[in-house]
Amino acid sequence: MLREVKVEDAVGMILPHDLTQILPGEFKGRLFRKGHQVTEADIPALLSIGKEHIYAMELQPGYLHEDEAALRMARAIAGDDLNLTEPHEGKVNVKSPIHGLVRIDKTFVDSVNAIDEVVMSTVRGGTVVKEGASLIGTRVIPLIVDEAKVAEVERLAAARRAEGFTLLEVKPFRKLRVGVVTTGSEVYKGRIQDKFGPVVKEKVAQLGSEVVDQRFALDDSEAIVGEIHALLAQGVDLVLVTGGMSVDPDDRTPGAIKQAGARVVSYGTPMLPGSMLMIAYLGDVPIMGLPGCVMHDPYTSFDVLLPRICAGETIVRSDITEMGYGGFYQC
Repeated sequence: MLREVKVEDAVGMILPHDLTQILPGEFKGRLFRKGHQVTEADIPALLSIGKEHIYAMELQPGYLHEDEAALRMARAIAGDDLNLTEPHEGKVNVKSPIHGLVRIDKTFVDSVNAIDEVVMSTVRGGTVVKEGASLIGTRVIPLIVDEAKVAEVERLAAARRAEGFTLLEVKPFRKLRVGVVTTGSEVYKGRIQDKFGPVVKEKVAQLGSEVVDQRFALDDSEAIVGEIHALLAQGVDLVLVTGGMSVDPDDRTPGAIKQAGARVVSYGTPMLPGSMLMIAYLGDVPIMGLPGCVMHDPYTSFDVLLPRICAGETIVRSDITEMGYGGFYQC
């Protein structure tokens, strides 16, 4: 199906795939597009990228060109509600239509990549993505591939969906009304400026939600409980209690969250930084105790869990357990 032809003898032939030019530090991209008809003037450019031969192609029944194979695999996982790019250098990307939280069926992706000569590469599930962000890239290794391999990808996708699994989705963020309780006598009494509030407000706003009230409390369990209940009385969707999460005797936050009547999912996470975070629920309202690292570290356990809550997910113990693998950020 593929026949080598010297470039000098290829004038008039049609290229069966994109040809890439790489100029280190300057350019990497498509020099000739699939379907281009080779001219005499193209020969020096082809030779300059190391192409002394090109392929002439004639597909036989039961085989697919790399572009069609990549498209069919992308459609298999994306369905009809996500955006696909046109094939480029044998690859197709699946793009997000919205700003949200991506969820991907890892079991399906692993089963696809166990098939020889096919590639499905994805971002990590639980990643926050912007509108237009690439989520998945598909391709096959050879220029021409056995159609049965692509059909197997499609069969696996259909089987997983029949079992009730969602292969790929981007969950939109809800606009939450967030209440913040800032603890610490040093802040309450004005000895130091609150640095926690601005950081938390910015992280909440980046996900489309809003801090509607920030209240301040002494390092006193009853005072913290009172402020938590005051926020709940306002109908907030999420309560964030900042500070007071370590093992010092003045750190009252974990006990106060329990005392408020919350059901604790976990006090502590196997992620660094952010190991001292608490996640609990009072009714349906999540309450998070935030350790000091949230103020100064750019990515903590708070940045893992907050998007999930904003996307409408309920945090369970297994979500916390899974944060340990890959959760060491050089704290």
